[in-house]
Amino acid sequence: MRRRECITLLGGVAALPALSRFAAAQAYPTRPVRCIVAYVAGGGTDTLVRLVGQSLSSRLGQPFIIENRPGAASNIATEAVVRASADGYTLLATDAAASINATLYDNLGFNFVRDIALVGMATGPLVIAVHPSVPVKTVPELIAYAKTNPGQLAFGSSGNGSPLHLAAELFKMMTGIEMTHVPYRGAAPAVTDLLGAQVQVMFIGVPPAGEHIRAGRLRALAVTTSTRWETLPDIPTVTDFVPGYEVSQWWAIGLRKSTRLEIIERLNREITAILAEPAVQSRLADLGGTAFSGSVADLEKFLIEDTAKWAKVVKLSGAKLG
Repeated sequence: MRRRECITLLGGVAALPALSRFAAAQAYPTRPVRCIVAYVAGGGTDTLVRLVGQSLSSRLGQPFIIENRPGAASNIATEAVVRASADGYTLLATDAAASINATLYDNLGFNFVRDIALVGMATGPLVIAVHPSVPVKTVPELIAYAKTNPGQLAFGSSGNGSPLHLAAELFKMMTGIEMTHVPYRGAAPAVTDLLGAQVQVMFIGVPPAGEHIRAGRLRALAVTTSTRWETLPDIPTVTDFVPGYEVSQWWAIGLRKSTRLEIIERLNREITAILAEPAVQSRLADLGGTAFSGSVADLEKFLIEDTAKWAKVVKLSGAKLG
């Protein structure tokens, strides 16, 4: 055999494993894919998954089965996925609580950053909203009022250690103010008490806040992302007044990181394409979110940074469960 032919043959043999992996990824999935949702049906995380699931099923050619498994601020669902086979047939749908839980909970049976690879994400702002009876119309006025009346303002949240709670704790830390935390069992009762002035301040998602803001029942001071939000274009950002403050709530789909990279990357491509569809983007905007367009590495970088940020806030604020 000629030398050139031998080299060509050897090169072809060497390429076989890569071709085999590519073929395996293209063949995936060959049976239904299950997604375990960390929350009850109807919430933001569940809505995102159902929005993506129908298109993902069409693209992958297999049913996309959704299973809601709420509890322990998303930890029950995460642990179920971490214990499942790393074959790409068990996905996880979760949210920003996953970044916080890494520090908030002791002795978790998993390490989210180490064990889960995110393959699709949407992010959105919170809104700093106050009851109209509070005599402030801007973030600087809120800070000045809180400093003049330390501890007199009460802020509601969806529970101790929740994203809504810690967004306010970060704001307190960065501005040096004191506000009293009132935790609720979910965001809905907290909003009800905010409307009734039982609490005066809340860091709240865009959908539950928007209608009340437009009706004048609540006053919006700022959004927590680094840029303004399209459905509230006249509302400034917190960072306009508190440089460096940025909080994004997020919802994501992931799976075990030990799954074959070819499958992880395929899911990332498919879900990214779905989130870029105009109809999906429009629905995401209604939910208070926008697509996070990025590779698996981009999503991991976001997760690492978000987890590190909330670790500092949990420790410095002394946030505890219960």
